Amino acid sequence: MITDQERYSALRQALEEQFEQQTDELTRLTAYSDDPERNGYDRHGIVARIAATRQTLAETTEALRRIAEGTYGRCERCQTEIPVERLEIRPHARYCVPCQKISGS
Repeated sequence: MITDQERYSALRQALEEQFEQQTDELTRLTAYSDDPERNGYDRHGIVARIAATRQTLAETTEALRRIAEGTYGRCERCQTEIPVERLEIRPHARYCVPCQKISGS
């Protein structure tokens, strides 16, 4: 049986890998933004992909910060524990499901 500690460790590893992948993607997209048409992108598409990648990178960075601080897995609104099953689906979750519904984000 897998313990919650092992599941949290796997989540941390997945977030670290996601951080690395998103950083590489942002670097690549930024290079393409100099001449997007030559690289097979239109200007609006590349701008949208850069924005989405930055957002994902920011969410991942915040989740890794919470891990380092020891607050990962706690709802930022009510401070209850976020179920590990929710974190496995959405590893950068900041809120439990009831608080997520209230915040609307």
